[in-house]
Amino acid sequence: LRIAVKSGADAVYPGYGFLSENPDLAAACAERGITFVGPPTEVLELTGNKARAIAAAREAGLPVLASSEPSDSVEDLLAAAASMEFPLFVKAVSGGGGRGMRRVEEASALREAVEAASREAESAFGDGRVYLEQAVINPRHIEVQILADGAGNVMHLFERDCSLQRRHQKVIELAPAPNLDPAVREKICADAVALARHIDYFCAGTIEFLLDERGHHVFIECNPRIQVEHTVTEEITDVDLVSSQLRIAAGESLADLGLSQDSLAIRGAAMQCRITTEDPANGFRPDTGRITAYRSPGGAGIRLDGGTHTGAEISAHFDSMLVKLTCRGRDFTMAAARARRALAEFRIRGVTTNIPFLLAVIDDPDFRAGRVTTSFIDERPELLEAPSLYD
Repeated sequence: LRIAVKSGADAVYPGYGFLSENPDLAAACAERGITFVGPPTEVLELTGNKARAIAAAREAGLPVLASSEPSDSVEDLLAAAASMEFPLFVKAVSGGGGRGMRRVEEASALREAVEAASREAESAFGDGRVYLEQAVINPRHIEVQILADGAGNVMHLFERDCSLQRRHQKVIELAPAPNLDPAVREKICADAVALARHIDYFCAGTIEFLLDERGHHVFIECNPRIQVEHTVTEEITDVDLVSSQLRIAAGESLADLGLSQDSLAIRGAAMQCRITTEDPANGFRPDTGRITAYRSPGGAGIRLDGGTHTGAEISAHFDSMLVKLTCRGRDFTMAAARARRALAEFRIRGVTTNIPFLLAVIDDPDFRAGRVTTSFIDERPELLEAPSLYD
């Protein structure tokens, strides 16, 4: 903020970093007359507290899971669990990105899980409070992209399937969600818009749901920022979400952007692969070192966000994501084929990457058929042992 004021900047764009959901930053920007590109402080405070967000979703008429009150008391949470069915999730009140989160299969393991999640949440977010939430068996993780302007207009840009996860961290994201009943899509998207309107949402955001095997969905959280995986939504809607954020923050309406719900349609399919400097065969341990060779793919339907160059140093001080590969096609099958070809064309030496693992996922018959759930990777440990293309 000191640099923004000194340089004469009139806005701060937080991207999807840690400060993007920080209400203190939004408030400090407002105090200095600087536009915070995102929701106002009140919305950030609401969505940043998962228990409050669930209560707001319930008020808006969205289906939610059974949950406990947040607490930093292990004994209170153990008592609350007595009236709930296992499996349960222990979740950090101020959490995100899978931090401060534990799945508990039976009551005997709950105390240890609560204590561990609370410690992790305190370390990561400065807030050790956690709550219990009913687990959904074998769910899909479906999220809806939202845009809202300052005049109270809200629209969705359809959904993304983010079920391909490892330890609650997304690995591959798809848009639109494959094999999703159109009626379910319509209901989930309508619920996302209803919640955004209820909390007076502003700018870009994501409303997240779990979808069970019966086609029933429940709200889990609202992320009040751009998402890492916004690229797949951009590819199937031809809407530049980052530009839209900046223009909305500058006072333009959805109509000024030429956007309306009735005119928006899904065009084809897209898939994003997060390429990281991690070793899947070694528990996804982040790797460090100097990149001795770097060649990236190209061609029709191939998009790269980020990237690096030969000679770059990969340190332990930053996130391990190296580049986002987004591939589009006229349907899911073509997007997957292009993603496979693009991954095979990468040449990255000097550090270990997860590319062999991503290729193994894409080659899996169930993935190719669009049959994905949040347990997909856990059920296929052989994917972690995929051989390197360069061996």
